[in-house]
Amino acid sequence: MENRAAPAVESAAKAHPALPRVRSVGVAAPLHWLARGARDLAAFPGVAAFYGICFCAMAGIIGYIFRHSPEYTMTFVSGCLLVGPFLAMGLYDVSRRREQGLPVALGETLTCWEGHLGSMGLLVLVLTVLELLWGRASLVVFAVFFNTGMPSTAGVLEAVFNPRNWEFLAVYTVVGGVFAGLVFCTTAVAIPMILDRDTDAITAGLTSFRVVLENPVAMVFWGALVVALTLLALWPWTLGILVVGPWLGHATWHAYRDSVGWDA
Repeated sequence: MENRAAPAVESAAKAHPALPRVRSVGVAAPLHWLARGARDLAAFPGVAAFYGICFCAMAGIIGYIFRHSPEYTMTFVSGCLLVGPFLAMGLYDVSRRREQGLPVALGETLTCWEGHLGSMGLLVLVLTVLELLWGRASLVVFAVFFNTGMPSTAGVLEAVFNPRNWEFLAVYTVVGGVFAGLVFCTTAVAIPMILDRDTDAITAGLTSFRVVLENPVAMVFWGALVVALTLLALWPWTLGILVVGPWLGHATWHAYRDSVGWDA
């Protein structure tokens, strides 16, 4: 009797590529990612400048919100953590093209997401839910510790630098850290993976979590470098982000390439 189910099984297997392997990386791997990212940036400075201006604009908006609505600052920062990796998708494409010896043009990087709308849309939805929960949690923390209403910018600065408010600082830091960690774990390599292999958002997000769990020390080091470089870049009137933003974008591509492997 002829087996008619076999072709269907074979077709399904071809339609769904094997799950990627997660590689172990050394603790110093993030430094190598930054070095390779710097070479990508130097190879295409014009493209990097465009994306750097976009990152600089985001930083300017953060500053404006802190001055006028400080209670929403952490929420908007979380939004930038959400938008930043998607904005950097063009930079991932530059690194991918350079790696494969393909030509690079700004216009192509601006449209590299077009073939991945479904996966990107679902990932945006997941991250938006995290963003909303983070925002609500931040407001609750402020409401608990400032029962006379939301503080002004001066009030926030006083709260941050006043050692008597250590309970507020501890709770706010823990709450922000939990949500920032979730966003980081979800997006660490997810978007480069979607760009490279057109995987679905669930597979990409879970693989990103697997990478962090497989390499906790290296990924914590990587996250700390991202935060430290970003803060340093924001210090001189946010101008440093013109370079640091694209640099981190290129480095993230190399983080993906080192930590995720494919059998086919």
